[in-house]
Amino acid sequence: MALALLSPSSASAHRLPRPISSPPLGRAASATSIGSSFFPLCSSPPSSGSCSLRRASSAGGASEPEASGATSLDADLLRRVAGAADAGEALDIVAESAGGTGGLDASDCNAIVAAALDRGNVELALSVFEAMRSGFARAGAWRWARPDVRTYALLVQRLAAALRVSDALRIIDYVSRAGISSAEEVPFGMIIRCPSCMVAVAVAQPQHGTQTVSCSKCRYQYELFSGDIMSIESEEVSMDISALDKALRFINVIKDGLPAAVHSIVIRTPSGTARTHRFATQTVELPAQEGERVTISLAAPSNVYREMGPLKISARSQGFRPGEPMSLTNHINRQVSRLLRAPSKNEGPFVFNPYLLVGALALLASGDAASAFIDPSLPRFITATAFASAAVGTALNQVILPEIRKLPQKTVDIIAVRQQLLSQYDMLQTRLKDLKQLSEKEVWMLARMSQLENKILACSSR
Repeated sequence: MALALLSPSSASAHRLPRPISSPPLGRAASATSIGSSFFPLCSSPPSSGSCSLRRASSAGGASEPEASGATSLDADLLRRVAGAADAGEALDIVAESAGGTGGLDASDCNAIVAAALDRGNVELALSVFEAMRSGFARAGAWRWARPDVRTYALLVQRLAAALRVSDALRIIDYVSRAGISSAEEVPFGMIIRCPSCMVAVAVAQPQHGTQTVSCSKCRYQYELFSGDIMSIESEEVSMDISALDKALRFINVIKDGLPAAVHSIVIRTPSGTARTHRFATQTVELPAQEGERVTISLAAPSNVYREMGPLKISARSQGFRPGEPMSLTNHINRQVSRLLRAPSKNEGPFVFNPYLLVGALALLASGDAASAFIDPSLPRFITATAFASAAVGTALNQVILPEIRKLPQKTVDIIAVRQQLLSQYDMLQTRLKDLKQLSEKEVWMLARMSQLENKILACSSR
């Protein structure tokens, strides 16, 4: 299970580090027996710069909250600190009691957080946590320690048991950014995948608008257009396809799906450049909402090419027109949606369908009814020419031209190393996202168990 609360353990005579364990708020004491792998609880040695505070040895220490490992704060001081309004007042109480200058180590901070939660002062616990994250200092040189894994585990477990689910989920979200202060966080950006082979090819940072990237796997080039959606116009469509199209789609010759809706969106980049994109989707759901930041991956435009003698060759993906939308990446939910070609508004009548014309011509050339209009030897010539043209066209379009359009292997060798590192980072982020989702489910389960236990105890006490 992704979350777990260890059972309470008695204090040892030698004050050895022990797992975080303290009774939850209210009546959720026994619900804290769920095990945890997302927050492995381990003891960390106190920092060398921490002050040496008095430790109580009186028999009244039984009421001391069992927090994280050995702490230098006595029970009486913890009781007074637990009644503070915020982290600043708590640090003033500690400084007044200890005197001089110094700093709190992680075990002392965890003990204060546990004492606040035991007293029901959740706001103080959250205030201390925020002060630990930002390195808040007060009362001379006194400073909070940085939060460790025990701090996150203690808060997530106890907040969930106290039915503060939103706060517990927020703490889980902080875990992935635990090494960076909230005032120093710099967004990495959004990883954009290749619309053809779906490997990580680039990073769209907040200041990026238009950029041209190359994929080291398929060796094609793409244009990335990033910005905020200014307006959206959507229209649900229903297309009637011929029996031949249905047959070709059934045998997977035509792999494109049927469009269910056509969207026209206006995207504005951070520099102020706006552009309209028109595309279709297989479902009527919108891949993004107005105001969200997105990145559209487009086929290489006509002005992006390389010269091969007198020819200008564009490394454009097969079957796509210059600048045609291929995929859309939503920066809010990190969802990647494949896009289809929007149906043309001025399609010709059905009688001008190429399949119908070729079929009619073949029938006219080879049928007995055509013998009165054309030479009888012409059908064999037309048939042979048609087969030869089809074979040459297929080889040219499916084999020769795609290979010519691809970038040279030496050109993408350096790009391959960078994209390999980017793919590894993307894989780690994906695993972290899955682990966070599992932990969030465990938080909800723990909150439900605590709520159920409270109801059972309330009913049994009547």
